[in-house]
Amino acid sequence: MSRLTQLPGTPPVPVRELSVVSADGSRVHVEVHGPEGAPAVVLTHGWTCNTRFWDAQVRDLAVDHRVVVYDQRGHGRTPAAGPGGYSTRALADDLEAVLKATLAPGQKAVLGGHSMGGMTLMAAAGRAAVREHGAAVLLCSTGSSRLTAESLVLPLRAGALRTRMTAAVLAARAPLGPVNAVSKAILKYATMGRGSAPERVDACARIVHACPRGARVAWGHVLAELDLEARVRELRLPTAVIAGTEDRLTPPVHARAIEAALPQSLGLTELAGMGHMTPVEAPEVVTAKLRELVAEYVTVDGAGSAAAAVSEEEVA
Repeated sequence: MSRLTQLPGTPPVPVRELSVVSADGSRVHVEVHGPEGAPAVVLTHGWTCNTRFWDAQVRDLAVDHRVVVYDQRGHGRTPAAGPGGYSTRALADDLEAVLKATLAPGQKAVLGGHSMGGMTLMAAAGRAAVREHGAAVLLCSTGSSRLTAESLVLPLRAGALRTRMTAAVLAARAPLGPVNAVSKAILKYATMGRGSAPERVDACARIVHACPRGARVAWGHVLAELDLEARVRELRLPTAVIAGTEDRLTPPVHARAIEAALPQSLGLTELAGMGHMTPVEAPEVVTAKLRELVAEYVTVDGAGSAAAAVSEEEVA
C-alpha cells in the first residue's frame, strides 16, 4: 500500500508539536513532521478543516521533507480567537507566527494553502516573514474575492438573490449534525467531484463536521466579505495554482483571475472532474506539485535556489 493510499483514519505522527502565540495573544496549534534539516514545506488548511486535511501530503513528503502544518484559529486543536477575532489580518498574523516559530532565520520553504489557507497566503503576501521564508507558493482551490457572487453551490441563476442566499449559507448557525449517508451526500455535492471515492468523502465529512460551530460561523462571515485582490498582486513569489473543474465553492473562474494577476505565475492546473477538496481528491497531483516546487526553489541547506533569485530580480 502506497503512502498516498493509506487509510484516512491513520494520522501521521509529528516529531514535534508546539503552541505558537499570534500577534493578539491567540494560541495556534502546530505540528512538525519529517527529518530535521530537510527542505521545508508549510501547509495551511481551509475553512472548517484542520491539520488532518493534509494527511496524504504529510505522509509522502515527511519521508524527505520537513513539513509544518497548523490548525487555523478556532479549528482543530487551536482555540477560539483572542482579541483579534476572525479576519484576514488574523489569518496573516497566525501564519507569520508559525513561520517565525518553525523556521530558522533566513530558511526558505514552499508555502501551500487550500481554500481559506490559500487566502491566508494572499493575505500575508506583504508580510516580512513571508518575504523572509517564502521560496514558492501553491494555491489550491481558492479565491481572492466575490466568493458569494461566483459560488455555484446553490442551483440558482447568478444575481443578487443567489449572492445573498450563499452568504446566509456560509454564516448559517445550524449544526451540521452527525456524519451519515445524508450529510456525506450533501458535503460531496457542495465540495467534491462526482467521482470522488467514498472513503475520501467520508474523511472530508469527518473533518468538516468536527469544526466548532462558532469558528465555522465567524469565518463564514469573513469569507462572505472577502476582498484580497490587491494582495494577490503583492504575492511576489513563484506561484502555482490548482483548481478542480467541478469546484462549486470556488469555481475555476477564481483560479483564472488569480493566475492572471500574479506577478510570478507558474501557471494554472485545472483538474478535470475534481471538486473543491483537491488535496484529498487528487493527493498525488498536489503532492507532486509541492515536490516540484521544492526541487526548483529550495536548496538542500534551506536557502532559496538560484531560480528563485532570478525570479525576484525579474519582478524587481
